[in-house]
Amino acid sequence: MKIAVASNGEFVTEHFGHCEAFHIFDSENNEIIKSEKVANPGHRPGFLPNFLNDLGVKVIISGGMGGGAIDIFNEKGIEVIVGTQGLALDAAKNYLAGNLKSTGSVCHEHQHHDECGH
Repeated sequence: MKIAVASNGEFVTEHFGHCEAFHIFDSENNEIIKSEKVANPGHRPGFLPNFLNDLGVKVIISGGMGGGAIDIFNEKGIEVIVGTQGLALDAAKNYLAGNLKSTGSVCHEHQHHDECGH
């Protein structure tokens, strides 16, 4: 299973669409077996959920995310975890251990992206 964490540096970003990159973690038997960092190809409405789906991602983790992106991920069967903070690697490990739950932190307006996840 592939888990993507929207990240700035090594940390989970507060707003999914404006992250620097995605840490992609491949897991097997609840253990991370491989990781790679994929640059964010750019924020355009509806693009990133399809981009990550094409990479085979089954879970996306972020601090906050817009409702439109959440809807597209849900349509593609990709689990959305929002409201996460801290190191991207820790977030993926906590998800695999069953210790990471979504808070439902939805960003409603792009001009307020700095407030997502609060």
